[in-house]
Amino acid sequence: MLPIGDDNSSRRTVPLVAYALIVLNVLFFLVEMTGGDAFIMKWAFVPSRFLANPLGDFPTLFTSMFMHAGWLHLGGNMLYLWIFGDNVEDRFGHATFLIFYLLCGLGATFAQLAFSLGSDIPNLGASGAIAGVLGAYILMFPKGRIRVLQGQQVVQAPALMVIGFWIVLQLFSGIGSIAQTADTGGVAYMAHIGGFVAGFVLTFLLRGSTSPRLTG
Repeated sequence: MLPIGDDNSSRRTVPLVAYALIVLNVLFFLVEMTGGDAFIMKWAFVPSRFLANPLGDFPTLFTSMFMHAGWLHLGGNMLYLWIFGDNVEDRFGHATFLIFYLLCGLGATFAQLAFSLGSDIPNLGASGAIAGVLGAYILMFPKGRIRVLQGQQVVQAPALMVIGFWIVLQLFSGIGSIAQTADTGGVAYMAHIGGFVAGFVLTFLLRGSTSPRLTG
């Protein structure tokens, strides 16, 4: 089941921020591949290193959001940002959506940090921010339908089902760590939860200024 799009008939604006984020993620990943382990260790978020020097390691709070564990990790995240991000950006507006996206990413990072204070494993990935976007989408479009490629047919599926598929994809693509750069690695479960919760909370807070319509 491969999601390929959703209903954009009510979209009023071009999602410039979502497109820019996709391009930036792809470019950053290409640089990451060129830089190898040294680049990953420098720009990924390492909990123990951050706690030892928060000011010096501050940039990694943001650079880690644009790094990925592999092509599957990158492709899955960018596909979901492309499908769901444009609608959320349309409701929030460009500037607010960018702030929302970054805050969701920060929420994901700090949620993971709270459960891995002494970890030396590099944390990276846009999945926390994407989880926040998905949380906002559920609130704004609770009855949303997504076009998915199933076999040789394109069918309509509930957005909740497709979002669930994204969660399964994360389990296999290994958000949050690069196994080659540490003795242990795995999935940053709390980053997903933190980003998703941040998306929910921020959507409720921002609704007063953006007045998003809760539609199907």
